[in-house]
Amino acid sequence: MLECVVNVSQGRDRATIDSLIESCGRSLLDVHTDFDYDRSVFTLAGPRVYDDVQLLARRVFELVDFRSYGGVHPALGALDVVPFVPLGATPLEAAVSMRDRLGSWLAVAFDLPVFVYGGETTLPQLRKGAFVSVSPTYGNPQPNPIFGAVCVGARGLLVALNFNLDCSLERAQVVARALRSAHVRTLAFVAGDRVQVSMNLIDPLKVTPLMVVQRVLAIEMIRSIELVGLLPEVVVIGHEAEYEALGVNSEATIEGRLRRQIAHS
Repeated sequence: MLECVVNVSQGRDRATIDSLIESCGRSLLDVHTDFDYDRSVFTLAGPRVYDDVQLLARRVFELVDFRSYGGVHPALGALDVVPFVPLGATPLEAAVSMRDRLGSWLAVAFDLPVFVYGGETTLPQLRKGAFVSVSPTYGNPQPNPIFGAVCVGARGLLVALNFNLDCSLERAQVVARALRSAHVRTLAFVAGDRVQVSMNLIDPLKVTPLMVVQRVLAIEMIRSIELVGLLPEVVVIGHEAEYEALGVNSEATIEGRLRRQIAHS
């Protein structure tokens, strides 16, 4: 069983987003859209995940022009990031195989440069070095003039959280630096009327969302917290009330949504 968390550089046109949602089929578990990021995150999982990710990708390249992208979030292309994640007892090798299969297909079908990450190569390294110190793994060596490039990956579980803070951007940058580590990736920026620290917890079993909340509160007040995508159930069990108190839906778990999907299939 694999999860795929597809990041698309379109978060403002409702009709386009709805059309992208319709293309995902039964694999779709969750959608998170942000106007200021100009970005939508589609979480898919299940036995048809590869086929449905292909359908979503086709629709992206029908509807999304990266030349019009205006978000505050770093991005390389219309179909920006496509990581595969093994669930349960599924080995990482299954995610690597699906990543490479999709990457080679995207390069050929849409004349795209495709960067591959996982293992020793990280997504931040690709964002920083793309077309400069890092060449595409598949496809055209230059960005597609309409769609840019794609990063496809194979990784473990990850939790993405946005912390909206009551402080200046400079103080948010202090928070970001203080929490940045081998297990926590951070960015601080202004998103509309929000001063925000965006975090990826790349080992959420070792550094949990609740641990990060306490570390942020030790430095600055939190106005609100946004969960991007879904939580692994293991970090929620026994802490449901704490997540709800933070405004994070404790039922927004990968496993819970998968059970619901199976029950309605």
